[in-house]
Amino acid sequence: MSQYRERFRAVRHAFGAFRQRIRQRQMLGNVKRGVGRQIARIAGEDRVNSWVATYRDYKDGFRSFVHQYIDPEAWYYPYLKNGVKGFLWAFLALGIYVFMLNYNFLWLTGAMPSVEELKNPKLNQASEIYSQDGVMIGKFYAENRTPIKYENIPKPLINALIATEDVRFYDHGGVDPRAIGRALVTFGRDGGGSTITQQLAKNLFKTRRKTTTGLLTRIPLIRKVIYKSKEWLMALKLERNFTKDEIITYYFNTVDFGSNAFGLKTAARTFFNKDPDSLNVQEGAVLVGLQKATTSYNPLKNPDRSRERRNVVIGQMAKYKYLTKNQADSISALPLITEFTPENPYSGPASYLKNAVQDYVKKWGEENGYDLYTDGLRIITTIDSRMQRYAEEATDEKMKQLQRTFNNHWRDRNPWTDEDGKEIPAFIDSVARRTERYKTLSRRFLPMYPDSVMYYMKNVKYKMRVFSWDNKRHYDSTEMTPYDSIAYYKHFLQSGMVAMDPRTGYIRAWVGGLDYDYFKYDHVKQGKRQPGSTFKPFVYTTAIDDTLSNLSPCDRIQDKPFRKEYRENGEDKIWEPRNSTGFYSYSNMTLRRAMARSVNSITAQLTDQVGPERVAEYAHRMGIKSRLQAVPSIGLGSSDVSLYELVGAYCTFVNDGESTEPIIVQRIEDRDGNVIETFTSQHKRAISPESAFLMRYMLQGGLQEAGGTSQNLWSFDLFKNHNEMGGKTGTTSNNSDGWFVGVSNNLVVGAWVGGDDRSIHFRSTDLGEGAKTALPLVGRFLEKVYADPKFKNLQGPFPKADGSITKNYLNCGPSGDEETTDESDSTDVYGEYGDSTLVPTPPAPDATTPPDTTKGAQ
Repeated sequence: MSQYRERFRAVRHAFGAFRQRIRQRQMLGNVKRGVGRQIARIAGEDRVNSWVATYRDYKDGFRSFVHQYIDPEAWYYPYLKNGVKGFLWAFLALGIYVFMLNYNFLWLTGAMPSVEELKNPKLNQASEIYSQDGVMIGKFYAENRTPIKYENIPKPLINALIATEDVRFYDHGGVDPRAIGRALVTFGRDGGGSTITQQLAKNLFKTRRKTTTGLLTRIPLIRKVIYKSKEWLMALKLERNFTKDEIITYYFNTVDFGSNAFGLKTAARTFFNKDPDSLNVQEGAVLVGLQKATTSYNPLKNPDRSRERRNVVIGQMAKYKYLTKNQADSISALPLITEFTPENPYSGPASYLKNAVQDYVKKWGEENGYDLYTDGLRIITTIDSRMQRYAEEATDEKMKQLQRTFNNHWRDRNPWTDEDGKEIPAFIDSVARRTERYKTLSRRFLPMYPDSVMYYMKNVKYKMRVFSWDNKRHYDSTEMTPYDSIAYYKHFLQSGMVAMDPRTGYIRAWVGGLDYDYFKYDHVKQGKRQPGSTFKPFVYTTAIDDTLSNLSPCDRIQDKPFRKEYRENGEDKIWEPRNSTGFYSYSNMTLRRAMARSVNSITAQLTDQVGPERVAEYAHRMGIKSRLQAVPSIGLGSSDVSLYELVGAYCTFVNDGESTEPIIVQRIEDRDGNVIETFTSQHKRAISPESAFLMRYMLQGGLQEAGGTSQNLWSFDLFKNHNEMGGKTGTTSNNSDGWFVGVSNNLVVGAWVGGDDRSIHFRSTDLGEGAKTALPLVGRFLEKVYADPKFKNLQGPFPKADGSITKNYLNCGPSGDEETTDESDSTDVYGEYGDSTLVPTPPAPDATTPPDTTKGAQ
């Protein structure tokens, strides 16, 4: 038997040698054709043959070495040989697969982060907005995240995470084979195989986003394998580059807790209104429990399930000895208590300012390679937090009072009226057609069911939270139809107020409306309306500063009717403005008194004397950016401007004739606190220092001259410490807009009050003029500011005149025919575009002066 076995071995050995010779000949033959031929041509046939021979020698040598220890004739040899080959092929395949993952070979698997990105991962971090005195007033973000340091993470929270998500966290290198095996055996019933490091990789690099996918990830099963492989690979790399503490810190900074809370710090504020280091064990367990499902275990939406999940986390902590059983039982018995405090980027102070900051920094970021929403910028604005608070408080107080007066004034009538005081028909219908709800209903029902649109607008009630002055929090819950809600909101007067440092250009306070949650439109910069008589100082500035006119505050002009024939757009027109009383005093008034009383006829004569084009030029030179129509009525404020640019232009009077560009951002820092860029206001010479001084003196006349329209400012406690002020009121036709700009040596403040639509207004000038609507906002604001010891330095007189003042402005001397008739600041331009010739008959110069129907325009 053994003899036959030996013969069989010999035959098999001979057959194997024969096959080996055949393979060698084939290998040598391959060199002479196909790819081998090309290689032989490049490297030379002799060299290639040498390589083949060397490979054969090494292979034979390796086989001989193996055969010294393993009998090639043994029964198990073929299995062992094939197993080793399979292992080597598998190892090669794994290497190729890892190569494909790392380098996205042929775009098959999707992008992977680079080594630099893995070493320096970048979190999407919220940019924070600060007042100039260091108070955070808002955020901008794609993901609401504020990073936290490891030392500020409470230890019980770390223990809860490890006990629940990855109990062998400190024992593995990023991938836990034991956990993977358990997950495969139990089909995930006892937990998945994902480690904390793998979850970090998924959160940090968004491995499953569409932008990181490849061609193979379009196949469902293969997609899952590729995603998991990427997470394993990145987890291994993260473990090589970071310590366990750093991985824990990155995890808590990247994880999504739901309710728009990214990262532990934001989640602690959102759900418990606490800093992370103040969280107790049960609160930390709630946050860790959210990682299983942020919606299902949300403590606000599903409190019972959240409590159950919290207790599971606490049970895991007891299981792995982070808590005793008694501690776990006691904590599990506690009720679920939360204090939901969502972070709204527009909540808090200076809500309207944030829109302007957003536009400004976003544009700057596009030019300088920064993203406002992800780069974690620190934006220091020019706003003073206390001054901002005073501005918002003053607006609330005075607008609440004014709204009560407005409601009593109209009582059961609607305030939207035409020039004749009649209610505008279908006014709410026209407004309703511009709303998003109407457009949505139109897409749904038109053209088949046109009546259904207005049916749902007028008859179907919805639960709403609407703005209300009757509640300290400015809202009321009610049910009303969309149509009724539009009418409800149209009854409200709106407002805007802004305060500016005239020398630096820094905006110190910005109130764009009543409440940003309900009224998004910004009446400081976004809204533009006719400025009325607040535009008159630009006319007087032109008359005083322009060398062609070269007037002084003591020069006089007679209050008399004015008629101007002119041509506009190829059409002949006549403009005949009238004073608000409908009469003329025929007195020769100094320019100071005429501006103080806001006499329309004198402003019209001055405009005609210097030229409307010249007035527009001076207004633009001083800071007005809006387009101004160079028409005769320009001096009475017939062109729309914003409160923002009007206040900025008034700063020229205080800043010695230099125009000051308003500025809202002082500097921008990166996420590490390094200053990236600082901003300063641009200053340009607009008028001479002498003209600026004389115009300050003219503006003081509004308070000091008899019948001055700004005298209502005396009713506020503003004049301690020798404080001096000037100002100008403004009121447009039908009292649609009330304005006031007040100037002091260190602060310029402006306010506007009016309806959303120009047809919404007071019917009486006595109630609707700027002295009664806008001025009280400025007065109350300054009263609060001056009462604060911090702002004591803002008070004081204007600088005294020096020898450079050559024009006469004091001791103008008496005038025998100057009367004391008070004129309102109302800009009744009777058809602002000059197409009316109706003017009441004036009294004779020696007629008795009629009674003052505006009560001094206080």
